[in-house]
Amino acid sequence: MTNEEIAGVLASLGMGLRYVRPDLTIAGSPERSLERRAVESDDGRLWIVERHDLRAARRKQEIAESADRLAVGLPEIKPWLPFAPNRFVAERGGGAWLVSPYVPGVALDRPAYAFEGWRGRALADLLIRFRAAASGLPREGNVPAFSLPGFVRGLFGVMRDHRRALFERLYPVLLHLEHGLFPAVARLPTSFSHGDLHPLNVIWSETGIEALIDLEFCGFRPETYDAALLVGCLGMEEPRSLRGDLVRTLIMRLREGAGFSDEGWRTFPDMVLGLRFAWLSDWLRRDNRDMVELEAVYIGVLMENRSSLERAWA
Repeated sequence: MTNEEIAGVLASLGMGLRYVRPDLTIAGSPERSLERRAVESDDGRLWIVERHDLRAARRKQEIAESADRLAVGLPEIKPWLPFAPNRFVAERGGGAWLVSPYVPGVALDRPAYAFEGWRGRALADLLIRFRAAASGLPREGNVPAFSLPGFVRGLFGVMRDHRRALFERLYPVLLHLEHGLFPAVARLPTSFSHGDLHPLNVIWSETGIEALIDLEFCGFRPETYDAALLVGCLGMEEPRSLRGDLVRTLIMRLREGAGFSDEGWRTFPDMVLGLRFAWLSDWLRRDNRDMVELEAVYIGVLMENRSSLERAWA
């Protein structure tokens, strides 16, 4: 990504490039784009300029449209800028370009943050308001509905053929999910979900939440998907946090205001467990052996402590 390319993209939005800002840390996964830069425009405002593969343009447009609708009711969503009415992707120079506001934040003190109750209140409030803001989003789109049972079964098929020891180690967890969570998934209400809601996809201030980022996996999911993914990520940060103030406050607030069904809460511990296989799949894809082992250990911890966690979260 050259300065000339960045300047051309900003010019399409009626702005000039003052500086590229390599001194600014960009939150979220760098894997969501081919390249990204923090920049300062000639009016002193800060932006993130992203370049994507042209083949991703349609999906990026869908994500940006969803973000634009969500932002009407959820100011923590910072939508991409439109190059034309309802057009958020510029195709130029063989790439797909997007521009969004740069939001500064405060780095998390890891893992201490995972025990701070005020963050549980903030995250629960964010998720409740996200659900309200997303309530009118259309279900149309070019991305097939995500099936957690199908995903986990497919992963076990791959492990059976290529990681036999890991398959045999985790097979009892699959049997548990097959007898509990998977039959229930089809009965759970669905709602538009962030899809990757974990603490590092939140930009924090000293006292609250500034922004919710990285909607790459947004779409319709079982109603408890985001909450369960979030709790599972907190436990991966520090397993003791699953009984700590943040998680307990988060769940208490969600029980009061999220509107999840009784079935959603009944299956919640298993939803936390089942979603860890999405992370295991990612570690396997990257061939990160240390993280594969750590994830397998964590899945075992969740399985072994399922009943006590269910009581702690009641």
